[in-house]
Amino acid sequence: MSISIDKVTYAAGSTLIVNGVTITVETGKVLGLLGPNGSGKSSLLRLICRLRRVRSGVIRVDEDDISELSRASLAQRVALVEQQSSTDTQLTVRDVVQLGRTPHRGRLFSWAAEDDAAVNDALERVDMQGRENQLWQTLSGGERQRVHIARALAQRPSELLLDEPTNHLDIQHQLEILSLVSKLGMTCIIAMHDLNLAAMFCDSLAVLQKGEVVAGGTTEEVLTKELIGRVFGVRAHIERSSVHGRYSIQYAMG
Repeated sequence: MSISIDKVTYAAGSTLIVNGVTITVETGKVLGLLGPNGSGKSSLLRLICRLRRVRSGVIRVDEDDISELSRASLAQRVALVEQQSSTDTQLTVRDVVQLGRTPHRGRLFSWAAEDDAAVNDALERVDMQGRENQLWQTLSGGERQRVHIARALAQRPSELLLDEPTNHLDIQHQLEILSLVSKLGMTCIIAMHDLNLAAMFCDSLAVLQKGEVVAGGTTEEVLTKELIGRVFGVRAHIERSSVHGRYSIQYAMG
């Protein structure tokens, strides 16, 4: 397994945020991490990056316990794309993507051809190579998310974590961003709210409620009317296309 989370618990003060979570993600697959607000999705992503400290349990990347890796070593392997990021500094697209090379460069190391190659490749993979000199502030929301993903890809990670990457985007940009991520061929965990988009782009799903995993598996196994009603508090009508096999979920208040 590429990412293995084994009985992980995390608390903020006396409040239990993540409670005994066990999840595995196969190499090269996309896991959709679902759940209501406050269910622990963002906290779990930050635990994998070691931006939060695990109270108990073990998180492994491949066979390595992340607690035994240096921060630089972990950052070279795992990249996080957070929900929103803004700056008043006059940065170009290329400036932002170059920040992804930070884990690979110590204080005494100058910029190298390898760094340029990683940045160029990242820009190309998100189709922003012709916009590298454009100012960050002039980009649309969807374009900014592409640049965020390019920054993460410039780290040359083997695992990519995304926290609500389509939040505040219109449906066209939501589809573009998730299609881009699904085609990267990387191990990904995407925290998200939209069940239809999760069913469309994720290989497997895990549902959190109050910090615990209450369901995990394929879309067909997880997204049932019973689970949606119990976890999200809405009635759901689920259809599956006989042509492409995709799910369509419609909601009504309980």
